[in-house]
Amino acid sequence: MDLHGPIHDFLLVVLGLGLILGGIGVVLLINPIYSAFSLGLVLVSISLFYILSNSYFVAAAQLLIYVGAINVLVIFAVMFMNGSEYYKDFNLWTVGNGVTLLVCTSMFGLLMTTITDTSWYGIIWTTRANQIIEHDLISNSQQIGIHLSTEFFLPFEFISIILLAGLIGAISAARQ
Repeated sequence: MDLHGPIHDFLLVVLGLGLILGGIGVVLLINPIYSAFSLGLVLVSISLFYILSNSYFVAAAQLLIYVGAINVLVIFAVMFMNGSEYYKDFNLWTVGNGVTLLVCTSMFGLLMTTITDTSWYGIIWTTRANQIIEHDLISNSQQIGIHLSTEFFLPFEFISIILLAGLIGAISAARQ
C-alpha cells in the first residue's frame, strides 16, 4: 500500500500500539475469553502490518487461517472449559511464571541480537526463481510457492512460528 510518509508512520504507530496492548492483554488478563479476544487483536494487527508492507497474500492467509480459524477455535475451546477453576487459588507469582519469564527474556534477547546483527540491506534472492517468475510458463500456484520461498520468506516463517506457539498452547491447555 503506497501511502505518504506521515500517514504511513501514523498507521505504523497505531498498529504497533494495538499489537503491544493486545499482547499485554493476552498475557495479563485473568479471564481466558478476554485473553483470546486480545489474541484476535494481535492477529488482526499483524495482518494489517502485512497489508502496509504490500504482502497482500500473506495478509489474507493471516486473516483466514489465524483469525478466522485458529482464534475462533481457541475461543470455542475456552468457552467449553470450566471457567470457575481459574478464579480459585489465584497466585500472583509462581515458579512456572519465573521459568517462563527467564526463557522468554532470553529468547527475546537472542532474537534482538540476531536481528540487529543481520545485514538486511541488499539481500540477494535466487536468480533462478526470479527468472521463472518473469515467464508465464508456470501456474499461479507455482508462482505463489516461488513468492513464498523468495520474497515473502521471512513473514511466512514468522507465521509458522506463531502457529507453533498456538499449537503448544492448545496442547498444554488440553493436558490439564
